[in-house]
Amino acid sequence: MKTILLIEDESALQKTIGDALSQEGFSIASALDGETGLRLAKEKRPDVILLDLILPKANGFDVLKSLKEQEETKDIPVVVLTNLESMEDIQKALDLGAMTYLVKSNYTLEEVVEKVKQAL
Repeated sequence: MKTILLIEDESALQKTIGDALSQEGFSIASALDGETGLRLAKEKRPDVILLDLILPKANGFDVLKSLKEQEETKDIPVVVLTNLESMEDIQKALDLGAMTYLVKSNYTLEEVVEKVKQAL
């Protein structure tokens, strides 16, 4: 079973996305802040990470940078799922190693699930 790590500080959204991915047969690990997300990435070695950029304790850019610098997590595909829409933010995330950048308001839950499957 493939594991998805969901790093998202909005618990309602985290539950909604988590439930949708669980129904598709994925195992879900969740973190409500960047620090916990980094720790879980190292412990669980998920198959894909869904990462918000606006997070408490460590923002998503710092989390992404850290993930890509560490040997044990650098090869895990990271899908950024955020409300930040500026070209600067998108370019920064891609430059730091994000595989895909999704703006929450532009994608349905089904499309997010599809992007996770593509990342695998």
